[in-house]
Amino acid sequence: MAKNLINKYVWLVETIYKARRITFEEINEKWLNNDLSEGVELALRTFHKWRIAVEEMFGLIIECERKGGYHYYIANADELKNGDIRAWLLNTISVSNLLIDNQHMKDRILLEEVPSGQEYLSAIIEAMKQGQLINMTYQSYRSDKSSTFDVEPYCVKLFKQRWYVAARSPYYDEVMIYSLDRILHLELLADTRFKMSDSFNPTEYFGEYYGVIIDSDYDVEKVKLKVSASQANYLRSLPLHHSQQEIQTTDEYSVFELRIRPTFDFYQEILWNGEFMEVLEPLWLRKEIAGKIEKMLDKYKIDLSARKSGLNL
Repeated sequence: MAKNLINKYVWLVETIYKARRITFEEINEKWLNNDLSEGVELALRTFHKWRIAVEEMFGLIIECERKGGYHYYIANADELKNGDIRAWLLNTISVSNLLIDNQHMKDRILLEEVPSGQEYLSAIIEAMKQGQLINMTYQSYRSDKSSTFDVEPYCVKLFKQRWYVAARSPYYDEVMIYSLDRILHLELLADTRFKMSDSFNPTEYFGEYYGVIIDSDYDVEKVKLKVSASQANYLRSLPLHHSQQEIQTTDEYSVFELRIRPTFDFYQEILWNGEFMEVLEPLWLRKEIAGKIEKMLDKYKIDLSARKSGLNL
């Protein structure tokens, strides 16, 4: 029953958000065309209950503009574009509902595989909520052996379809990042509590970085990227970083400026974009990327030589 109600709340938000301005009569008409309605009209009293529930659950305020015929709209609709947990939750439930309603087309809806690790997510969030230490057995990608230790979970982050936890290590007395899919065993220590440091702010902790590699040895840099016109559209719709600004636009390319600590995750993203992205500034980063490209080229020199000479490999 509760799940069905949440589905209805999400439907209401989607309907109003897509319409921007919509009357109750128009909402009711769309409601009757949806399977959730089961052919029963949406009562005005029920609609207002849903409005209140949507604000309490998602923090989205549905208001009424009386001028010109009582049109409903989402007053803080911009929050759906900010990428916070409410927007993510709303989008996730929305997609989940869509997939459930179209199971008969499951062979035509292809999803990306997500590495294991979600099984520990609920336990880690519970530990965060209760302030409990976690004892976990962990094996990083760079190690052949696992180790077992205690950590204080501060926050979780989703990046490129993997969940990570930022947790303070009492042994090293610093916050470290752990990938959930590398956890072999996890146990909450019910009798051992911790209090997250008041100085730790998750948004600020990751705010100067792209991805999950935190390295304060890198300074915050003003990075300029020259991006081909076709690829620039992707960066406009999904910015690399919250500081991203488009400072130059031509028919052939655009230049984007970011203020960021350029760690390994950022290097990888630049290289992933291939010939469609070029680092203009800072010069040291441009040289660093050029060096990595040169090493890549060395691996393909035999293939390139054969191609130039017209040989078939």
